[in-house]
Amino acid sequence: MQYRELGRTGWKVSTVSFGAWAIGGTWGKVDDKESLAALHRSIDLGVNFIDTADVYGDGRSERLVAQLRKERSETIYVATKAGRRLDPHVAGSYSRANLTAFVERSLKNLNTDAIDLLQLHCPPTEVFYMPETFGVLDDLVYAGKLRHYGVSVEKVEEALKAIEYPNVKTVQIIFNIFRQRPAELFFPEAIRRKVGILARVPLASGMLTGKLTAKSAFEKDDHRAFNRHGEAFDRGETFSGVDYETGLKAVEELRALVPAGWTMPQFALRWILMHEAVTCAIPGAKNPTQAEDNVRAAEMPAFDSVTMEKVRKIYDARIRDLVHNHW
Repeated sequence: MQYRELGRTGWKVSTVSFGAWAIGGTWGKVDDKESLAALHRSIDLGVNFIDTADVYGDGRSERLVAQLRKERSETIYVATKAGRRLDPHVAGSYSRANLTAFVERSLKNLNTDAIDLLQLHCPPTEVFYMPETFGVLDDLVYAGKLRHYGVSVEKVEEALKAIEYPNVKTVQIIFNIFRQRPAELFFPEAIRRKVGILARVPLASGMLTGKLTAKSAFEKDDHRAFNRHGEAFDRGETFSGVDYETGLKAVEELRALVPAGWTMPQFALRWILMHEAVTCAIPGAKNPTQAEDNVRAAEMPAFDSVTMEKVRKIYDARIRDLVHNHW
């Protein structure tokens, strides 16, 4: 495993870490025993950072992470998120009372006295222009409820605005072979300000695993079935905003670039880690086999410039017009 500094937190975290959305819900059937096995296997292989949220299975994911921590002696940094429990999810509801209540609930779910890293969970764009909200987070740090805080965003604009606040230590943003825009404007600024970057949806909702086909079926409670057009939340969260058929065609072209002995998920994750601004990628895993496959990407050799250029050309030809200016 390789480790990188997470912004100004003082932590070094595994370059391939664990995204705990899938073990909470909205990814089809999930088994807690298998989920815990995936978490344990990840820690066995050197993972020391887990990203979860209070809405992943309505606390289910957080509670599984708490159980893992109880069963391990290693230092495991845990990031969670707050805000998406709001209904309606509007900027004005990012209040002191609501944020404090969310934090208290996550503290209980995680069975801890202080949250390592709390992230605002893809709030409306207006929230990034509300300094009072970030003042509440400062107060929660001062009160000892949080060690650090950051944001999870949908748009590059939101990321750039967020890091103007001096105590925002991390930004979680969708970044993968299908979503390359953050590298152009945001990454250089994040490096300059020493902000950690968590690359979320690194496998484009499974599209970049190379395992999906035109005949793949998804369960009713899987967002890949019910959110393809943004019916439930931002469209970019599902297949990174790329329509299914186009994604499959692009994956077939990418498949030709995968070196012998690599899996496609490893290729997609290693591409992300080629960008020095990224602290870690946070793929999900529902079982130990998936966890092992993901983690091995951290050990793979760097790409050469020819491979990077070929990936870029596929993006430019098939994907760019669909996503580049939307997020």
